[in-house]
Amino acid sequence: MKILVMSDTHGDSDVIDRVKEHVGSVDAVFHCGDSELDIHHSSLEGVQVVLGNCDMDSSMPIEVNTTIKGTHILMTHGHLFQVKSTLMSLNYLAQELKAHLVLFGHSHVLGAELINGVLFVNPGSLKVPRGRKEKSYAIIEKSSSQWVVTFFSDTHLELESVSFSLNEN
Repeated sequence: MKILVMSDTHGDSDVIDRVKEHVGSVDAVFHCGDSELDIHHSSLEGVQVVLGNCDMDSSMPIEVNTTIKGTHILMTHGHLFQVKSTLMSLNYLAQELKAHLVLFGHSHVLGAELINGVLFVNPGSLKVPRGRKEKSYAIIEKSSSQWVVTFFSDTHLELESVSFSLNEN
């Protein structure tokens, strides 16, 4: 499985298009909210989206629960789960829904963490990053033995890569 994850683009449809074009073929594309675009905007075509606290299109879902190649993915923006201070509420939801992977944004801070066997990934922001100067997105790959999360800048330079064994808890 290979997916593209982005978040917090705040009205910049061009950056969404550039990243999608550069990355090319993946199993799915996710936008974790605050696109500030209409759900039917051409830049979001084929993209799983959720409603962020800055989005005005109320037809966007609050959460996305989907399965790709046997991996249950939960995505939400994060503002309703206090992700700027803790992942505890989001972790409870992930456990309840039996998610393998949780995608979220809101804080504009990139990161990946394995909690109770669930991978949590925030791709950062492609508009206004926090915690570092580079705007960012993530590519998440899952093999039979591990997760690999690679963060890239908006100019497609690799920022960092982290891996987690599927047997870690």
